[in-house]
Amino acid sequence: MTRKKVKLAFITNDSSRKATFKKRKKGLMKKVSELSTLCGIDACAIIYSPYENQPEVWPYTMGALRVLAEFKNMPEMEQSKKMVNQESFIRQRIAKASEQLKKQSKENREKEMTEVMYQCLTGKGLQNLNLGDLNDLGWVVDQNLKEIYKRIEALKKGASSSSSSSSQAAVTAPVEQKPVVELGLEGMQQRTQAEWFTDWMNNTSTSDQHIGFGHGDEMIIPNFNDNHNTSVWSNGFFP
Repeated sequence: MTRKKVKLAFITNDSSRKATFKKRKKGLMKKVSELSTLCGIDACAIIYSPYENQPEVWPYTMGALRVLAEFKNMPEMEQSKKMVNQESFIRQRIAKASEQLKKQSKENREKEMTEVMYQCLTGKGLQNLNLGDLNDLGWVVDQNLKEIYKRIEALKKGASSSSSSSSQAAVTAPVEQKPVVELGLEGMQQRTQAEWFTDWMNNTSTSDQHIGFGHGDEMIIPNFNDNHNTSVWSNGFFP
């Protein structure tokens, strides 16, 4: 669970300021002790306050003097590498706050121009805008157009990939064909009927009329005389 962010401002109330100092001093001493113990480094803390005549030192006076002596023996570049005082700390905070303000102002301006763009789409004119507003509006319009074109390209790529995969699936899929056996049977039936009719027409002039059935099967029809034939055949094919 993260700790609530502390507002860095001077506490005007004396009693509250003193209580906060004691609380923060105790926490700072604990952090220095943990830093030295867990990380295995030499550390010390010296705190001056208007509430006490003598500064408070951690871990003790001789230990603090030893750490300070080691620090002074370091090169000046190393000493000031990550050193900050109150002035430099405040400057860093001001620079960081300025960057955040600049970023937030840009976001607000972009939202404002986006609203103006939507109002223009509904028919509102641009008479109340100055040159700076028009430039910012043009930038917002260009950004929206870029996003639209990017979206269109993504949709085209997705459609082309899906169409290529479907065409590949159509090529690899087996083609369903009608069984050859059925066609062969139909052809044999049609050919048998034609041969039957042709054989019958060729054999009507003989004395023993034979009707062929295509594969040597024949049926013999007796030769009736003319008096009986008129009563047997009644349709137009056999006069």
